[in-house]
Amino acid sequence: MDLSSLARPQALRGASPGPLGAHAARRRSVQLLRPRRPTLRCSVDTAKQQAQGIPSAVAAAAEAEAARKECFGVFCTTYDLQADEKTKSWKKLVNIAVSGAAGMISNHLLFKLASGEVFGQDQPIAFKLLGSERSLQALEGVAMELEDSLYPLLREVSIGIDPYVIFEDADWALLIGAKPRGPGVERAALLDINGQIFAEQGKALNAVASRNVKVIVVGNPCNTNALICLKNAPNLSAKNFHALTRLDENRAKCQLALKAGVFYDKVSNMTIWGNHSTTQVPDFLNAKIDGRPVKEVIDDTKWLEEDFTITVQKRGGVLIQKWGRSSAASTAVSIVDAMRSLVTPTPEGDWFSTGVYTTGNPYGIAEDIVFSMPCRSKGDGDYELVKDVIMDDFLWGRIKKSEDELIAEKRCVAHLTGEGNAFCDLPGDTMLPGEM
Repeated sequence: MDLSSLARPQALRGASPGPLGAHAARRRSVQLLRPRRPTLRCSVDTAKQQAQGIPSAVAAAAEAEAARKECFGVFCTTYDLQADEKTKSWKKLVNIAVSGAAGMISNHLLFKLASGEVFGQDQPIAFKLLGSERSLQALEGVAMELEDSLYPLLREVSIGIDPYVIFEDADWALLIGAKPRGPGVERAALLDINGQIFAEQGKALNAVASRNVKVIVVGNPCNTNALICLKNAPNLSAKNFHALTRLDENRAKCQLALKAGVFYDKVSNMTIWGNHSTTQVPDFLNAKIDGRPVKEVIDDTKWLEEDFTITVQKRGGVLIQKWGRSSAASTAVSIVDAMRSLVTPTPEGDWFSTGVYTTGNPYGIAEDIVFSMPCRSKGDGDYELVKDVIMDDFLWGRIKKSEDELIAEKRCVAHLTGEGNAFCDLPGDTMLPGEM
């Protein structure tokens, strides 16, 4: 017997990371990455077991387990990426880690990413899919569907339940998995339950992810979960962390387009300020329709100040009533939009919304929280805050209300951000419909 398995497990056959060099032949592989747990492993091989009279059933079980950890299907085929006219010009492999990978949002998202919608048709990718003990079998099903889809850009798929293994060398981390809010669960309790998940994932990212990893937090309450995550990753730049508010932006653009009688691509400069909750602020003051201020096109102040905001906030709940399901598909689309906004230069004069760290912001919003604000990108994965926005009393008053809520949430999770004992005095129940 040996205790070698007490050490960190090595990547399985065909799973070595690294650039796509001219000398390298990369294997498409599905790996089952086990958590790093102390176990005893017998070093005697199957043939020796049989020679020593160990029952063949035991040997067969060992062989089955070994086979289960190997790659299978089309992902086992070895390709020389430098030998093909198409693949030899491809870029370096991008590692994308996804938590909650067996869920409905991921079921839409993974296939969009594998098709090249975000990074283009010359960018190979590897999926590193994080689940739980309960979802591990479902993750294997996800991997099977991915291989059956024959995406040429998808070179590797790994599945596992240990974030310290799955997040290793991740260039992107899409943190979707979170506990949904059940009946009778208070918002403060949900902040604590999910906060512990994101604290652990932040520590894992800090330890093993790429130093330039881009993190998009989707699991709710996403603003404060993103804050917890970045606070537990002190060796990573706080600018690398985002809370997803892009679906709110997309919904706001849709409503303005409907009201103005134009197609949605005519709506630009749409900002969602604040928290991903019912205190969020869809900004019609700075938004434009066909290059003109919204208030010049939609001459209905009452609708803009009341109906517009409420409609955006309640869109998810109405969808559930109509269809009986949450907005998984449109959430997946908004994640793709959010990623694309960071890797594609922002059109001149436009911007996009994302929840980011407020320290150093030019608006006077409280520092040290994660707040959705208008951003621009040069397409290098980084962003800058937009400075040329206007404020009036109505907009600023709503922004301060969302700010107050996020400050209260921050106090509620102080034990998870290293800031002492938690104290919960949340101003009210502001979970968005569909998140209950």
